Amino acid sequence: MFSIEHDFDATVVTLVDEGARHLQEDVVISSFEDCVTVEQYDPRSDTLQRITLSLSQMSDLVTAVNLPEGVYRRKA
Repeated sequence: MFSIEHDFDATVVTLVDEGARHLQEDVVISSFEDCVTVEQYDPRSDTLQRITLSLSQMSDLVTAVNLPEGVYRRKA
């Protein structure tokens, strides 16, 4: 399950793990004008873990999801 919210300065997608076993914490993806952040609570350390991707990195990630194994470079 997931939700999408449009805030003033970001679009926020929350992914909820609905599996039967070994559920993971929710993942929150926020898309800003100049970057994308991915956040997930880590119960082992009791901290929120955050990764920040540039828009170029996010574009590469979206493209990579549907490609076979290999090394690729986008044309500028």
